[in-house]
Amino acid sequence: MTVEEIAVEEMTVEEQAPEAVLPDVSPSDAPAEGSTQDELAFVDVHTLPGGAHAAVEAVLMVADAPIGADRIAAALNLTQDETDDILHELADEYAGHLGSRPRGFELRRTVDGWRIYSSAAHADPVGRFVLDGQSSKLSQAALETLAVIAYRQPVTRGQVSAVRGVNVDGVVRTLLTRGLIAEIGQDPSSGAVLFGTTGYFLERMDFSSLDELPPLAPHLPDLDTFDGLDGLDS
Repeated sequence: MTVEEIAVEEMTVEEQAPEAVLPDVSPSDAPAEGSTQDELAFVDVHTLPGGAHAAVEAVLMVADAPIGADRIAAALNLTQDETDDILHELADEYAGHLGSRPRGFELRRTVDGWRIYSSAAHADPVGRFVLDGQSSKLSQAALETLAVIAYRQPVTRGQVSAVRGVNVDGVVRTLLTRGLIAEIGQDPSSGAVLFGTTGYFLERMDFSSLDELPPLAPHLPDLDTFDGLDGLDS
């Protein structure tokens, strides 16, 4: 082996590898300073299959809670008016108002925004599928406590206990855990916690506001009668 052959064999990989050729990137091709990945990856939803209507449907399908039209508009770079029109059109389409068959799901507008639900007409079969023999209903005590809070909110725990005639601490904790009620402030005179219903309560009741509650409140005692019990709340 000649000296030249030995020298070539002893060359490192780095020495034998050709120099990397970098692409010629002009300043106009480089990302603008401060640009985000979202901005660089933006796609006009009108150019996607199904257009803006399909894009709105896709967002609704992954929403795990009611979502406002303004948030949908911002996510898809649509105007508020266009988004409102699309949402109403989809709701009408699912209900069969535009000539198509009614779907097994519907698009509803609640106090917290828009969301896709199973159709109310199919509540019985859906209920059997979801529950599968298991009961997730509220107890009678929980229903009565929830009714007092719904009709007399804001209300303290002591006032609810006085109306029902029993301690409601455990039931109130259950309702809080299920997201049907929430702490909404403090009574200015006693410092007791005030409770009220949540948007989830309205959603479960299929109400858009508390004004849709049946006219039961006149049958409940006036809470002013129980003002002296507010101090019982801890």
